[in-house]
Amino acid sequence: MAKPKITGPRPDWLKVRIQTGDSFERVSRMVAGLNLHTVCQEARCPNIFECWGEGTATFMILGDICTRHCGFCAVAKGKPIPLDPDEPRHVGEAVRQLDLRHAVVTSVNRDELPDGGAGHFAETIGWIRRLNPLCRVEVLIPDFCGSAAALKTVLEAQPDVLNHNTETISRLYRRVRPDADYRQSMELLRRASAHKMDWPLLTKSGLMVGLGETRDELLTAFQDVRDTGCDILTVGQYLSPTPRHIPIEKYYTPDEFRELKEAALAMGFRYVEAGPLVRSSYHAGRHGNPSDFGLDAATVKRVHTRTPEPSAPRLVPLTIRRSID
Repeated sequence: MAKPKITGPRPDWLKVRIQTGDSFERVSRMVAGLNLHTVCQEARCPNIFECWGEGTATFMILGDICTRHCGFCAVAKGKPIPLDPDEPRHVGEAVRQLDLRHAVVTSVNRDELPDGGAGHFAETIGWIRRLNPLCRVEVLIPDFCGSAAALKTVLEAQPDVLNHNTETISRLYRRVRPDADYRQSMELLRRASAHKMDWPLLTKSGLMVGLGETRDELLTAFQDVRDTGCDILTVGQYLSPTPRHIPIEKYYTPDEFRELKEAALAMGFRYVEAGPLVRSSYHAGRHGNPSDFGLDAATVKRVHTRTPEPSAPRLVPLTIRRSID
């Protein structure tokens, strides 16, 4: 029997204070001017005011229309438009304008593309590196329909952090992620972790809570993720974007999140970010540096001596598309 959905106001710990200052406005103008998308906007992230106020953003590539139909996500679904060939360069320029030291790039699913958009990810990583040689790059990737070749394309671009979200427990996949497969996500994380033998990569995954899972099921999912060799785990409260999306079945308290964090750390994760408003990219720069995890000096040095990208010109010409009313 289905549980009744929660109604009424949200708990105080989920209320976000809206603050828009100069940094927020600067990020907003830059994103619009470079014809970019951010997951902050498309997924209606509750942390947008905090992150944009600090001059940071998570860039969403491959357009803003997703080919899948996840029951929790606010991103538009339907038939996507062709890829923008200038998008990777524009992201690199945006990272330079924001003077980021840790850039996060994610995407919609593009299942109609032969490589699922993996090549576009690789190009974006390359442009960020060319224009921002000291910037760490984190990518939050889709499952590429299980394609090992597509994953290899992204990995060969040498991101510092590779994130693929598990999202929920295995039992709820058919309802929450009907076009995805729990085992396939575990295999992707396992393959990515195996790449650490060639490159000091950090792997990462995230889950939402409040969708109807039990605590035992959640801990089992944590262990499944850890068994892939995953280094970083994020855990946050699911918040239904609209009444048409999957309803919330439980609000976890801050104390419950602290307990989940302790349980995950005991499993061997190097870093766990758990809290009511935590999302995949929240505080990403704080746990994306291998030197924070006690790696030896030689390994850390390798992180900062990656395969160099071709030099970028001093002035990068931008093709900025503007809509005409």
